[in-house]
Amino acid sequence: PPAGWHGLAEIGSSLPAQVRVVVVRGEGPSFCAGIDLSLLTGSAQVARPDDADFEQQVAGYQAGYLWLRDPAIVSIAAVQGHAIGAGFQLALACDLRILAEDARLCMKEPALGLVPDLTGTKPLVDIVGLPRAIELCLTARTVTAAEALLLRLAELVVPAHELDAAVADLVAALLATDAAAARATKALLQQAGRNSVTEQAAAERRAQAELLARRGSP
Repeated sequence: PPAGWHGLAEIGSSLPAQVRVVVVRGEGPSFCAGIDLSLLTGSAQVARPDDADFEQQVAGYQAGYLWLRDPAIVSIAAVQGHAIGAGFQLALACDLRILAEDARLCMKEPALGLVPDLTGTKPLVDIVGLPRAIELCLTARTVTAAEALLLRLAELVVPAHELDAAVADLVAALLATDAAAARATKALLQQAGRNSVTEQAAAERRAQAELLARRGSP
């Protein structure tokens, strides 16, 4: 719901600078079962397309997702149970996904007469490719944890009772890496897909020079 999306945005905007890893997970048996459908229709409708500021409202919701891509942090989605619609997009907004074996992913919006509008379309296409993304969205079918691993939508799938330990191990491994190098490397990797080899090589040189200069190295 909107309050949750705004709450996520507030977390992102107020995150202390020393935080390096953010874990996103749901309380209870499911990661996120998606939007309350009553918010889309009738008097409870939260945003109407004829509102002058409709796109601005949606941009406010998207802000709760976009900060998870910040190079200053690594974001991890710890997914158990259902991640549907907005919940699937929240998992996609994170850099890494660890799924419990009972996880179920579904891009439900097209089946409801909507488009996915919480920043999920780009990472989905980047991860699974355009044809598979079209198939997943336009059939709105459910993806099991096992299939998610095959599609690279999950970095790891574990039994539900091992999810906490698997996340803790990953967080420890990420924190063992130098913080400045981690930030610079994530930023490099994020631009690699849109750069040519020559452009990326130049970006690597600049990043290395800036990193070493900040450390006062020769």
